[in-house]
Amino acid sequence: MNSDVQIAGDPLAIAHLLPPVPAHPDTVAGFAGLAQAIAADRDCWAPLVEYDATTRWYHRLRVGPGYEVWLLSWVPGQGSGLHDHGGSSGVLTVLQGELTERTGSSRQPLGRAAQRVFAPGYVHEVVNDSLEPAVSLHIYFPGLTEMAMHTAQCSPSALEGARG
Repeated sequence: MNSDVQIAGDPLAIAHLLPPVPAHPDTVAGFAGLAQAIAADRDCWAPLVEYDATTRWYHRLRVGPGYEVWLLSWVPGQGSGLHDHGGSSGVLTVLQGELTERTGSSRQPLGRAAQRVFAPGYVHEVVNDSLEPAVSLHIYFPGLTEMAMHTAQCSPSALEGARG
């Protein structure tokens, strides 16, 4: 196809024609990508990790406009308890080891590099059921201001099974 229009030079080299590159993520996919980028930079997070046999260890790794990035370690047997994240959405990425996410009657094993994305009000529990320590990365947007704890609810069928 012939055209009378000719472009001199590379139009992509003209800065004002390109959309601005966001300095921080502004979509769920952007936050998931940020988590993957941090996970890939082991030299950034690995030297910071500590393990505490009495409580889960955590460290705020980064803060951006409207979000926080947390690094957590889990020794075998440690768990978060059943909770939600208030009005925050989040991305959980396993950096090392294996964790289990429990939601209601569901149990989802999460191995290295596994990601979970959740919306505000999502109720879950994260546990290290393995015999090895684990490390995870959590991004909350907006930044985490509350973490409401929940009690496990038994279904009527579970109660029937317990009686009989």
